[in-house]
This record gives sequence, C-alpha cells and structure tokens, in this order.
Amino acid sequence: MTNRINVSVTVRFDPDGRMFPLSITWEDGRVFPVDRVLDVRRAASLKAGGQGIRYTCRIAGHERYLFFENPGWFVEAAG
Repeated sequence: MTNRINVSVTVRFDPDGRMFPLSITWEDGRVFPVDRVLDVRRAASLKAGGQGIRYTCRIAGHERYLFFENPGWFVEAAG
C-alpha cells in the first residue's frame, strides 16, 4: 500500500517489557519527539494495510497512528 511510511523509532522499555516510543526518525533524518502516547492496542491499519500494535501518539501537536508490525515501525501517510 502506498499510504505506509516506514520509520525508525527510539523506544523505552518498562520493567514489564512494554514498549513506549520516544521519537520517530524519517528516512531523510528528521527526528520528531513523541509528545505523548494516548492509547496502545492491537489494530489493523485501514489506510496502509498491515496490522500490529497501534500507538495513538501526539507528535508535534498532531494525533498520529504509529504501528509496530514486527520487526519494524510505520506511520500512516496524512491525507
């Protein structure tokens, strides 16, 4: 699907092994901190295809879906 943007993610693990994304890095090297994780659940991406753990995040003041689909991360393209 064309609405999928693969990204690198810096992650913190808590003592129980849960992942919390701290920042995302685009292919061009721009880094955006995750201001807040609002929700975490297993879900499918309706725009980009694929499924995994969906993190609803506030990034640069905007709410975005960030997906962990083992072994990588992606975001849905805007629009």
